[in-house]
Amino acid sequence: MGKVYLVGAGPGAADLLTVRATRLLARADVVFHDALVEQEVLDLAPLATKIAVGKRCGAHSTSQRFINKRLVDAAARQAIVVRLKGGDPMLFGRAQEEIDALVDAGVDVEVVPGVTAALAAAASLNVSLTRRGVARSVTLVTPRTGEGESTHAWTRAAAGADTAVLYMGAGQAESIVAALIDEGVDADRPVVLVESAGRAGESQCAGRLRDLPQLAASRGTGPVVILLGEIARPLAEQRTTHPAAPLRRALG
Repeated sequence: MGKVYLVGAGPGAADLLTVRATRLLARADVVFHDALVEQEVLDLAPLATKIAVGKRCGAHSTSQRFINKRLVDAAARQAIVVRLKGGDPMLFGRAQEEIDALVDAGVDVEVVPGVTAALAAAASLNVSLTRRGVARSVTLVTPRTGEGESTHAWTRAAAGADTAVLYMGAGQAESIVAALIDEGVDADRPVVLVESAGRAGESQCAGRLRDLPQLAASRGTGPVVILLGEIARPLAEQRTTHPAAPLRRALG
C-alpha cells in the first residue's frame, strides 16, 4: 500500500510551492490535480502520470466520491500518490472528505500546506490582512453551498470580522451585497476584488461594498477572491469615481 500526499499547489506560480511539495512531485508516481493547477507546476512531476480531477463552477466536474475511490485505488498500486490541490488543501478544498476516505481504507495520508488565495491576493496588493489599530481579526468564508447542503451563517462571520475574505463569490455579487447590508455592514465599506491572485494576468479592482456587482461584472474567467474591510480603504479611495477600473495588471 502506497501513501497519498495532499499537496497545496498555491495560487499558481511554481516557485511559490514549498520545498517539500516540489520534492514529492519529483518522486510522484501519479498526480491527481485540480483544474486550476498550472502546467509549470505539473512539469515538476516528470515521472508521474497526470490525471485531471478538477472542479469549476459551471463546468463539468469529477464527483468527489469518484475522486476518493481513485485515490484509494491508486495507493494500492503506486508508492507515491500526490493529490495536488490549488491553494491550500485544508481551505475550501474538500480535503477532509478525501482524508476520511483514505483513512477508512487503511491508506496512509499526509498533508503538505500551500499558499491560499487570500494570502496571495494580500501579497500582490501589498496590503496586510491585519493591521495594528485597524484590523485584528480575519475571517475566510464562502457564500457558496454544495448540492444538498443547508445554508450557513457566513454573513455573520463576515460582518463580525475586521477583514473578511470571500472565496467563490464573484458570481453572487448582488446577493452578497444584499446579505451583508442586511447583516448591518455599511454599504460604503471598502472592498477589493482580485482575480487570478498570484498568477500571470492577475487583475485587481477596488471600490465600496455597494460597487461589488459592478466590480464583479468587469472580471474575466479566473478565480476571484473578495477582500472586505478597512485595510482596503486606500485602494478603494483611488477608485471613488470609476470603481470598476483596474488598479493594475500585476503580473501580466
